Amino acid sequence: MSTNTDQVKPGIKEKGIKIDIQSFTLIIALVLIAIIFGFFTSGEFLSSRNISNLFSQMSIISVLAIGMTLVIVAGHIDLSVGSIVGLTGGVAAILQVWYDWSTPAAILAAIVIGALLGLWQGYWVAYRAVPAFIVTLGGMLIFRGILIGLSKGETIAPLNESFKQIGNSYVPYSIGYILAIASIILYYFFTVRSRSKRKSLGLFVPTNIIDYGKVSVISFCILAIVYVLSRYLGVPVPMTIVIVLAGIFVFISQKTSFGRYVYAIGGNVEAAALSGINIKRNTLYIFILMGALAGVAGILLTSRLNAATVSAGTNNELDAIAACVIGGTSLIGGKGKIVGALIGALIMASIDNGMSMMNIEAFWQYIVKGLILIFAVWLDISNKKN
Repeated sequence: MSTNTDQVKPGIKEKGIKIDIQSFTLIIALVLIAIIFGFFTSGEFLSSRNISNLFSQMSIISVLAIGMTLVIVAGHIDLSVGSIVGLTGGVAAILQVWYDWSTPAAILAAIVIGALLGLWQGYWVAYRAVPAFIVTLGGMLIFRGILIGLSKGETIAPLNESFKQIGNSYVPYSIGYILAIASIILYYFFTVRSRSKRKSLGLFVPTNIIDYGKVSVISFCILAIVYVLSRYLGVPVPMTIVIVLAGIFVFISQKTSFGRYVYAIGGNVEAAALSGINIKRNTLYIFILMGALAGVAGILLTSRLNAATVSAGTNNELDAIAACVIGGTSLIGGKGKIVGALIGALIMASIDNGMSMMNIEAFWQYIVKGLILIFAVWLDISNKKN
């Protein structure tokens, strides 16, 4: 008995170390990007104003990456989210500018339409067994065509001031610090709870230095970010929306049966079915959530631009997928974390922002992001072989 226990524990420890290395790799990459661009822009890249703009810019891809993580973990893909972003944002603008709808009503309509579009696609994938790649590729074309038809190819603007403020306003300094402290307290609480639960189940529990050291580092980073943003105008509202959505979906993915089902389906769909998981229903739910989140992203984009255009959301699906893959989500399914996807989105946004500040031509941005995506997938495949 003692021999078996000794054999199990090292395996668990190695797994824990591997996860930490992956997380630290992303953080190191971010630090290096910040140092490089900070050097070549004479520190302007690290200014409070630019960091604030950076977080605002990444909010749209971050919202999409949250939903895309679940989609990819379940073993699927969604190529239509960019078109859904454009369509839902366009519908919200049409309802407000042409038909005088209030801001709350237009927002609700955009999210509901996004969810319905996700429902339609999820039905074909889950209940008609059409590959998600084909369904969402078709959806990408269909939804873009609907947007062009509804808007008559016109740019729809301007929106009401209340709608515009969603993507262009800031949380007051005091509230920003209150939210930061509340986040730190919650993180500490869940860490203590997780350690206690793992201990009661007889599972491996990391040392106090590892767990509470991580809490300390993350707490310091949260306060530092809020401080830097407060030196400009405060925490951007889009960033606050991303944090709230991330918190909700991290909880869903890690603490609910639905979240466990998603990972089980992506890991081994046959085993998941044999264990009693309703594959079709849960797949449908995944696409509904993805559509709703695309509706939120559409609102943020339209609000930020104060206009809806027929090209809105173009290539957003590729950026969202790239953010997930860079953040450690496996395209094979069964593996991925929402926090990693958000870090991936920040890396992608930082590269865009830094290269733009250096006046590097746009085509280089596409080349660099493409190379990073290929490298990230290669790294994931290499880790699986090892």
